[in-house]
Amino acid sequence: MNESNKSYKTIGEVAKILNLVDKKSGKLSTHTIRFWEKEFKQIKPYIFAGKRRYYDNETIEKLKKIKFLLKDKGLTIKGAKKHINDNNSHLDVNNNKTINAEKLKFKLNKISNIVKNIKKNG
Repeated sequence: MNESNKSYKTIGEVAKILNLVDKKSGKLSTHTIRFWEKEFKQIKPYIFAGKRRYYDNETIEKLKKIKFLLKDKGLTIKGAKKHINDNNSHLDVNNNKTINAEKLKFKLNKISNIVKNIKKNG
């Protein structure tokens, strides 16, 4: 194991890695990670002196998967928990182009239907 795999990241660094930014304030959204810690038993930060949270690479990968399931795939907390607990499910968080394409097609169809209704009624 090389030295970079042993390193720990602070909650702020993890929020930056996950690109968790509050849309209104533009600040990093560390409270999201703390919320996920309460909801997902798989997320256990290391708490050293000073009561600061530190995350290893394995935990960061789990957080990436949770973010993908909730934010990109649109699952609920319950759905994400079920997906994570299902040992047969494998997701490549870094290769989700097909899922994003499907999501985009769905949104385009929805917008198209709205435009058609506006033209029909307006």
